Amino acid sequence: MDNKNALRAGAVTAGSALMMLLMTSPALALTRDDGDDPGQSMSMAATLGLFVFLPIALFLGIAGLVMVLDKSDRPQKKQA
Repeated sequence: MDNKNALRAGAVTAGSALMMLLMTSPALALTRDDGDDPGQSMSMAATLGLFVFLPIALFLGIAGLVMVLDKSDRPQKKQA
């Protein structure tokens, strides 16, 4: 009985994925829309800095501030 249910679930999943692929329209990225005004492209270094290194630096800065400004004076108790 489990084999039949697994086969049915696989068929439904494959069918819905196929329908989704067939029904979606192309992105039409080459056609400009009204009011579309793209700016200058960013260099690879600027892109990595903005989307990789800046979030990591912000995370480390906030985590460092939390650790430095921690007000707990009590030592941690071991829980049994």
